[in-house]
Amino acid sequence: MDALDRLAEPGLDLLRRVDRLLAAGAPEGHRLWPLLRRMQVLPGDALRAFLDLHPAPLATAGHAVRRLVRGYDDASAALTDPGLWSGPAASAYDEARSALLRHLDEGPESLVGRLESTAGYADALAHWVEGSRLAVARVLAEVIGSTEAVHVHAATALGAEPGPGTLAAAEIATRVLSVLGVAYDGAETLLREWSPSLAESTWRGQAGTAGVRYDGTLRVGR
Repeated sequence: MDALDRLAEPGLDLLRRVDRLLAAGAPEGHRLWPLLRRMQVLPGDALRAFLDLHPAPLATAGHAVRRLVRGYDDASAALTDPGLWSGPAASAYDEARSALLRHLDEGPESLVGRLESTAGYADALAHWVEGSRLAVARVLAEVIGSTEAVHVHAATALGAEPGPGTLAAAEIATRVLSVLGVAYDGAETLLREWSPSLAESTWRGQAGTAGVRYDGTLRVGR
């Protein structure tokens, strides 16, 4: 359990009240409006969605992908030795072996390269989630103890009119949605940065090998 988990219950309670006060709209001209148009969600719903993001599953996924690399390393090691083959068929098979070796583990566009990039992306996402949850926890701690929170609770108390607390609710919503907006910007930045490294690995064998015959003379050994 991290700081955000500990603040989730009081934070959600406050933001539910904020959402109620903002259901009829924020004050005209308030700086909350651009955030609402961009995020398309009230702060309570935004926080509930964000609470489902945890770094541990992403970090675990990165470790699992890296374990797959070992299998590819074993296959590459087996392909490294050309063997004591000779003859036309041996030459054709050697070209195929070399092409497969390049495809498996040679450079960032190989299968191993893509696996390593996928694991790196998972790690980067895990770090993003961890840092973003800390930032959201900080802003929740600030707004929960703020003067605006007192006004929101008073405005949503039994029998109270919601009008006086609308400005306070808008201020709280602005602070929370601003932090969440920065967090989601970080996720989009990561995706743009990593996308080229996550593209499908295509076969990089030599062109024109389709017509090569593999049934010629093959001699094994000296």
